[in-house]
Amino acid sequence: MAKDLESAYTPGIRGKSWLKLKHTISLDMVIAAADWGYGRRHGWLSNYHLAVRDEDTGQFRVIGKTFKGLTDAEFQAMTGRAASPGAVALARTVFVQPQVVVEVLFNEVQESSQYEAGLTLRFARIYRLREDKAAAEADTLQTLRRLYERQFDYKGRLA
Repeated sequence: MAKDLESAYTPGIRGKSWLKLKHTISLDMVIAAADWGYGRRHGWLSNYHLAVRDEDTGQFRVIGKTFKGLTDAEFQAMTGRAASPGAVALARTVFVQPQVVVEVLFNEVQESSQYEAGLTLRFARIYRLREDKAAAEADTLQTLRRLYERQFDYKGRLA
């Protein structure tokens, strides 16, 4: 929490003088699939399945999704890239070759039974495209597991 030292304390009321600061973590991940958007994002692939590389197998493992962080122009460009040869559409999801690397910001790693890797991200959002990196340079599942374990150095573990 950050606050103006001159501000008054008003219980139960949020003011502009107090700001909640959240810890942010950054990793490079690949886009393994995307879902077609709806509403304002109709016609664009806008919900991206994020994956990390498993060092043991070399395979990419999906660990979450996000639809946050890109501009409208970036959504349009990403939709064009996903329509490339090798993409496989299944219902509302388009599975792509894991080639596009993105820097993802998030607040925490959590356990998840929804993903095969057993982990997912809390408050994930794409920060930027990493045109300077190849998919093989993406962060790994092992790095994500270490981050998950390291969280408990500063917060309690649920029993």
